[in-house]
Amino acid sequence: MKRFWSLFLEAVRGSDRDYTVGPVGPALVMLSVPMVLEMAMESLFAVVDVFYVSRVSADAVATVGVTESMLTIVYTVALGLGIGAMAVVARRIGEKDDDGAAQAAAQAIALGLIVATAVALVGYFNAERLLRAMGASLSMIESSVGYTKVMFAGNATVTLLFLINAIFRGAGDPAIAMRMLWLGNAINIVVCPFLIFGIGPFPELGVTGAAIGTNIGRGTAVVTQLWMLSSGRSRIHIRARHLRLVPAVMWNVCRLSGSGFLQILIDTSSYIGLVRVISTFGSDALAGYTIGIRTVIFAILPAWGLSNAAATMVGQALGAGKPERAEEAVWTAAKYNAIVLGLVGLLFVVFAPQIVAIYTADAAVVPYAIDCLRIVSTGFVFFAYGLVFTQSFNGAGDTWTPTWINLGCFWAWQTPLAWLLAINLGMGPRGVFIAMTVAFSTLAVVSGVIFRRGWWKTRRV
Repeated sequence: MKRFWSLFLEAVRGSDRDYTVGPVGPALVMLSVPMVLEMAMESLFAVVDVFYVSRVSADAVATVGVTESMLTIVYTVALGLGIGAMAVVARRIGEKDDDGAAQAAAQAIALGLIVATAVALVGYFNAERLLRAMGASLSMIESSVGYTKVMFAGNATVTLLFLINAIFRGAGDPAIAMRMLWLGNAINIVVCPFLIFGIGPFPELGVTGAAIGTNIGRGTAVVTQLWMLSSGRSRIHIRARHLRLVPAVMWNVCRLSGSGFLQILIDTSSYIGLVRVISTFGSDALAGYTIGIRTVIFAILPAWGLSNAAATMVGQALGAGKPERAEEAVWTAAKYNAIVLGLVGLLFVVFAPQIVAIYTADAAVVPYAIDCLRIVSTGFVFFAYGLVFTQSFNGAGDTWTPTWINLGCFWAWQTPLAWLLAINLGMGPRGVFIAMTVAFSTLAVVSGVIFRRGWWKTRRV
């Protein structure tokens, strides 16, 4: 335990370790701890905004929800760009090609700026039309359109924040990525109430103040990220010569990012099909599912941290010409992941009623939420393995393999199975929850078989 806490503190402080050498286990801990904390910080952005905005009006909360749903595509693009950038940067760092890593990072940031500019122009000048298309009421549009305009206009802050943090992770600097979100989140928490409620000399901007505060927080973090990259205070040092656009490098990042975008889109959009099936059983079932699945998503944050750590180690090890180290890192991360998520799943099975009671006491909703937690968590161990395998393919630059796996397991298998079990076989919402668990298991088996064949070791990035 003393050894773990020593590694934990080193991970939070940041380390200049070479992750292509030395024991695999400690390296995974060093990389995964900041990544887990980084994700926890990002989730706070949305929580803080809703907490403050809920004090304004119901229309304000609804506008935040509608705008966030439209911006999901922006987040997906940013995460997709991050997958491509992380893979290329990790490979160059493993090859000891620091100049190539910096060049790839600069080209990825340029791509991010191009995408963000296009989204800003379309979103800002069409905010009212977009809100109407999403079913927003006239009162929502009149009182809160400013929020939507500011969020679209400032989308570069979230695009670059996600993207540059992926670059830091690929380079082996996850502690820097973590600190950037700490910084942005702290500013957001402090600034938002002043702008929303007009505290002191600040004007009362209502829900629009939330958008401005969020962009100030994220924007400050992005400026700090760029300073870290340009000042040589990270493993990636972008110099003036790297700012020249290089089409070949940009295309390489774009090629990997395109499939990464599809991969994330397939994964996240698969929940639409599940919600469609659940909704046929009424609002109580849908509310129970929502409570259960949000709890599940929050609980699997550590799994994403370990999986991203494995992806970084895979990219760097392959760049260093050590495919056996890359494979060892994946199996070690999968084992750690299974232990962590297995324990979480056990807690969910045993204490599901107590956990659900934190959210609701509605007797009509509680049984569905408990069923969701208990049934879905039985597949956590499988999910742990499948997540590490698919993220490791991304780290190797093989972004199409997890894309096809996600398409097969979640759209071609999970959604039809949920309909069959819930509707045709009369199992109700439990059929949907069982389908999710089966899909997790299928993901683990399919990705594990492909991983063992070793094609990913030969990918050129």
